[in-house]
Amino acid sequence: MALLLVLIIIIKMYVANSQRVETGYSTHIFALVSGFFRGITGIFPFSIGDILYGILVGWLLFQLIKMMRFLFAKPNRAQLVQYAKNGFYRLLAWGAGLYIVFNLFWGINYNRKGIAWQIGLETVTYSTEELKLLNQMLLQKVNSSKAEWIQSGLSYPSDKVLFQQASAAYDSLQKTYSFLAYKPVSLKTSLWGWFGNYASFTGYYNPFTGEAQVNTTVPKFLLPFTSCHEIAHQLGYAKEREANFVGYLAAKASHQPLFEYSVYLDLFLYANKNLYLTDSTAAKIVQKQLAVPVLKDLQEWRKFNQDHRGFFEPMITWVYGKFLENNQQPQGILSYDEVTGFMIAYYRKFGEL
Repeated sequence: MALLLVLIIIIKMYVANSQRVETGYSTHIFALVSGFFRGITGIFPFSIGDILYGILVGWLLFQLIKMMRFLFAKPNRAQLVQYAKNGFYRLLAWGAGLYIVFNLFWGINYNRKGIAWQIGLETVTYSTEELKLLNQMLLQKVNSSKAEWIQSGLSYPSDKVLFQQASAAYDSLQKTYSFLAYKPVSLKTSLWGWFGNYASFTGYYNPFTGEAQVNTTVPKFLLPFTSCHEIAHQLGYAKEREANFVGYLAAKASHQPLFEYSVYLDLFLYANKNLYLTDSTAAKIVQKQLAVPVLKDLQEWRKFNQDHRGFFEPMITWVYGKFLENNQQPQGILSYDEVTGFMIAYYRKFGEL
């Protein structure tokens, strides 16, 4: 146990310097570790990580049954105390070990300088007027990309083709930003999508296998951006606002109307939500300008969420929010919204979205 505590202290000391994390761990160590795992798991068409999660759940249920059997046997006070002590120490050791492995395999990335530093964005405070302008620009992008997608006459791609297109989007992006190269590929359909519908997640990254999982049972127009977002996590962008922004860069680089629509719609919703908190009237005015086909998609999304309201959803959201808060994202679940600041900074520098 003492060794575990020493390792935790070393990790805490190491992550105190974001420059060191960026140029050391994120750029070199993580790139090697992530590439190694993706090279292995990418061989399999199904999610290795999801199978391991299933085994873990089974093991936890087995341990719970063992505990219940012990309690039903009516142990004496001394046996209860000893059982509790042993359980506490095992839990502490497992928790410390999990913390160390999680950080060594991925978690240290929460402390890197990140994408804004890499491409020279100044993420300073923005004005309400800039937020209004961003809403208008995203509104135009959403409506035009949706119209282009409809005019193309194409149907939604299969999951396999979608993942290939997401990988190709990063191939295009790396021509501008070589550090965003995505090889090997390990993007999978989640085996737990049915659970994700009730827990409100559309995708997730498994730091122990290097895989990115996408919940492909949600409305199809969400999948392109979700795929690009999860790939960004695979490339070491742990914070949600950074994964959102890198996902935006990739979807934009794809030059495919479906990918552009998927990302611009998501970003519009974040920006409009932020505007609502500042000027609700202006936010509502912009909302009303969404094209009818876009409104139909949003209605489909709302109905989907209503049909999949789960008992555990509030608890899962709260736990995940606390996880984000403890990993350099004080806004918790609202950290996804913070990509709005990146978008404004990007527009300031490049004059486009």
